[in-house]
Amino acid sequence: MKNLLFLSILLLSIGISASAQSKIKVACVGNSITQGPGRDNPDSYPLQMQKILGDKYDVKNFGVSGRTLLKKGDYPFWNEPQFEETKSFAPDILVIKLGTNDSKPQNWKYKVEFTADFIEMIEIFKKSMPKKGKVYICLPVPVFQGNFDINGEVILNEMRPMLLEIAKKTKSEIIDLYTPLLDKSPLLPDGIHPNKEGLGIMAAEVAKAIK
Repeated sequence: MKNLLFLSILLLSIGISASAQSKIKVACVGNSITQGPGRDNPDSYPLQMQKILGDKYDVKNFGVSGRTLLKKGDYPFWNEPQFEETKSFAPDILVIKLGTNDSKPQNWKYKVEFTADFIEMIEIFKKSMPKKGKVYICLPVPVFQGNFDINGEVILNEMRPMLLEIAKKTKSEIIDLYTPLLDKSPLLPDGIHPNKEGLGIMAAEVAKAIK
């Protein structure tokens, strides 16, 4: 009887472990728009996306407020613990939404390095991903007010073409987060950061792309 009970527990544990291992791991890298009200806050777009995708997926929020893609930016994502945590997570799917803070004058003066830095980041993350892993690059959400020195014209007219070219060079896919929010300025109260509803739209767009 004891042996039967032990066997049942063992099989259950193996089943739970196998189930956890079989989940599709999604890493969301980004700045404050990804971090949202908090990395563990259910209102953040990654955790709203977790609800949309369901139990087959394991979505992690690696967003850090104020961070740049540029290595020479004022607060590079490269220097954060979340950079290493993303690699350790070994995602099946990587979603990168960086660039908004790079548009600030003190950062965009290094724009000639933006493409190379972005490609290098993708290549580094790919080394920890499975061979069939997928990378998605997000076109940043609209900027309705020039708060925090963020420059919407730079993002739209200079950075956007770079992101499209980076996607081609790295065989990544593009997720357009600009268009779905373009006519929804009330959902970005400070002109930069989407509120819960706006983050929900982002979550739905990213989920649709990666499913």
